[in-house]
Amino acid sequence: MIIGVSGDVGSFSEEAGLIYAAKAHDGKQEIRYLIDMDGVLSALNRGEIDVGVFPFVNYNSGIVWPAFSAMGKYSFMPIDDLQLNVEQCLLGLEETNLSDVTTLYSYTPAFEQCKGFINHHGFTTVDWGDTAKAARDLAAGMLPKHSAVVGSIQAAKSYGLKVIKQGIQDLQPNITRFIVVKKV
Repeated sequence: MIIGVSGDVGSFSEEAGLIYAAKAHDGKQEIRYLIDMDGVLSALNRGEIDVGVFPFVNYNSGIVWPAFSAMGKYSFMPIDDLQLNVEQCLLGLEETNLSDVTTLYSYTPAFEQCKGFINHHGFTTVDWGDTAKAARDLAAGMLPKHSAVVGSIQAAKSYGLKVIKQGIQDLQPNITRFIVVKKV
């Protein structure tokens, strides 16, 4: 089975896709990292993937609007949904400390889940389209050194980043629901 996820390696969508694969198909799958919801639903529509997985609501920050925008463009059938307790972390380069950070890169819904932490520290935020892609790009030197990323512990492990601060989301638990879809 080919599963398309709306994120990069280390994303929460990857985690949801792997949980679905283990639950439904004994973990036998190929994951395709399609970064955004449009990419997932477009690939599904073209028959390039068997199922797609992406977030559609977070109980803290609400509707994931890019998901609903993409869902309005394509035909698909929901076949399952999964809930993940999403722990947002502040990720940086090994030499980066909290006091060094001025700008955060991530996906806007991740920022919305961490408003209190972000406002408390006065960080500037830049939407990067995907939490794990931001982590990959920081590790690759594509973002300024005074930057950090809001993302998962798995993204930190995947890209060799340091977890500067764990659990920066405003509410605990921080539940995100992911939808699993197939072609109509």
